[in-house]
Amino acid sequence: MAGRKCLALIAHDQKKDDLAAFVKANEAVLSKWKIVATGTTGGRVLDACPGLDITRLKSGPLGGDQQIGAMIATGDVDFLIFFVDPLTAMPHDVDVKALMRLAIVYDIPMALNRATAEELIAFRRN
Repeated sequence: MAGRKCLALIAHDQKKDDLAAFVKANEAVLSKWKIVATGTTGGRVLDACPGLDITRLKSGPLGGDQQIGAMIATGDVDFLIFFVDPLTAMPHDVDVKALMRLAIVYDIPMALNRATAEELIAFRRN
């Protein structure tokens, strides 16, 4: 993934459409980036933006969160956008916390909602 910045995208079930809409609204900027996404999230984003370079990994509960975590640990992910649904219980909450911990440990920018993601994209655009 050398050369282009890599963005990882993840969204809880109730936030997948919001993330796809966010990516669609920022498609021109994101077209310059390599994107990895967990399986279902990546599918929704590809449906909204078929021209983007998106690598789909496994679904989050089936290991996709860990795949992205490993990419963070090896320096292959530069940014993380994870639209979290704080109102729905998540059975794989431990995986989510581990992923967030890795983003903090490796000091990569991380957005957990649309407002922060918009600021991250605006900052990186300049």
